[in-house]
Amino acid sequence: MEEDKTAYFSIFDDTCVKHDGVVSKISNQSITVALTGSVHCEACNAKAVCGASESNSKEIEVEDVSQALRLNESVEVILKKNVGLKAVFWAYVFPFILLMTTLLVSSLYYKEWVAGLLAFAILVPYYGMLYVLRSTFKKEFQISLIKTHQ
Repeated sequence: MEEDKTAYFSIFDDTCVKHDGVVSKISNQSITVALTGSVHCEACNAKAVCGASESNSKEIEVEDVSQALRLNESVEVILKKNVGLKAVFWAYVFPFILLMTTLLVSSLYYKEWVAGLLAFAILVPYYGMLYVLRSTFKKEFQISLIKTHQ
């Protein structure tokens, strides 16, 4: 069984980010995995803005899991690197660009304090839109789980 896992990882080593985790919650359509303290972020390009390495209590919800997993079972969480970078873009980079653009443009027409309020106010509909489109993002950001035998 371990040979199959090694063959699987040899295909995805350069294109995937892998984290060790433990199944912490199981519901009808999803499984929640708590990432363990040994998060492997050293090689990730987005580690400075991601925040996964800052805390040991990160949880990830995985939808539509076809494999039978049990509570407290060790798993590896696998995410394609380009998908992780897309997530960082939509969560951090684009809102920053939106905030700065709004601040610069509105500062031409309004006082500084009004421009600052408008810049922050523009983030409310943006994050509201992300919330409304969360099912689309869940489909786009597919996360895979593989059982580990420890």
